[in-house]
Amino acid sequence: MKFIVLGLGNFGASLASRLTEMGHEVIGVDNSMRKVERLKEKITHTVCMNSTDADAVSSLPLSDSDAVIVSIGEDEAASLLTTALLKQLKVKRIIGRVVSPLQKTVLDAMAIEEYILPEEESAERLAMRLDTVGVIDSFKISEKYSIVEATVPERFVGKTIEQADFNNRYKVLVLTTIKPARSGDTPGRNLKEATGVVKSNTVLEAKDILVMFGELMDIQRLIKA
Repeated sequence: MKFIVLGLGNFGASLASRLTEMGHEVIGVDNSMRKVERLKEKITHTVCMNSTDADAVSSLPLSDSDAVIVSIGEDEAASLLTTALLKQLKVKRIIGRVVSPLQKTVLDAMAIEEYILPEEESAERLAMRLDTVGVIDSFKISEKYSIVEATVPERFVGKTIEQADFNNRYKVLVLTTIKPARSGDTPGRNLKEATGVVKSNTVLEAKDILVMFGELMDIQRLIKA
């Protein structure tokens, strides 16, 4: 997969480096040559550029990218202008960064449905979400085990927990299922409702979210198989 990370501060640098380690093609962009030079050996490509310059940003492979992440944090105005520019250029998936309530309000007004709160979401968690299609969130319990939220793979829709047999087939324990946001909920941060501890006769529905515990490799095998 290909990602563009705009802003190589602490969060952006960590995210771009981690995604590169995962085997993705990453273009890291910042207007500071010092940051670009420091990270050129850790990220697939680095570019020194003003992300509020329409001509410069248009030269990036935006249409070929799976997501463009705006990780600018120190300059709130530049972050919002960059996000607005990406929206104007019709980038298919934009992930914005929120550092204040006002910024969140503006992103909502621009209909940005995905955003990051760096104080709450680590670069490692976002990298995991971008790395595996269907993953909504993840939390590393230890070096070996993680808890992962992911949408129910289509092949399991209509099956019960017993029929899916996640534990025996994948060595993954499903802790609960979560119903997705209802129509009309506030965009940007989906409201979700857990259904309680799953039972063997719990039926999995389309767009349900599985909360799973196990080794990351096994969880990824379940999602991607």
